[in-house]
Amino acid sequence: QVRLVESGGGLVQPGGSLRLSCAVSGFSLDWYSVGWFRQAPGKEREGVSSISSSDTSTYYADSVKGRFTISRDNAKNTVYLQMNSLKPEDTAVYYCAVQKGSIGSDPFVPYEYEYWGQGTQVTVSS
Repeated sequence: QVRLVESGGGLVQPGGSLRLSCAVSGFSLDWYSVGWFRQAPGKEREGVSSISSSDTSTYYADSVKGRFTISRDNAKNTVYLQMNSLKPEDTAVYYCAVQKGSIGSDPFVPYEYEYWGQGTQVTVSS
């Protein structure tokens, strides 16, 4: 049974940090690319970061470049999103998702991702 479980969300003050985890079970992550998306209330889901299966290339939305870092530990079947210098506009539900093989020309196309987690809430507020 395929399962993606996000964790690590919570309430943090502006400028703070959080590390999200996406634990995958039911298959090996070795052959899958992983993406992080987020959705704020009243807004569309947007891509945040992704990491390819093949050469571990990483991709970031302009809004998070230099602040967020994606990484993967295939031995643990887990992907991480380190989020630093958090801003109120980062508040959203964060989802991880996987797609088999390498990432295509656009790393943030939701329908390219086959399996999704249930999401974890991140709230940045003073």
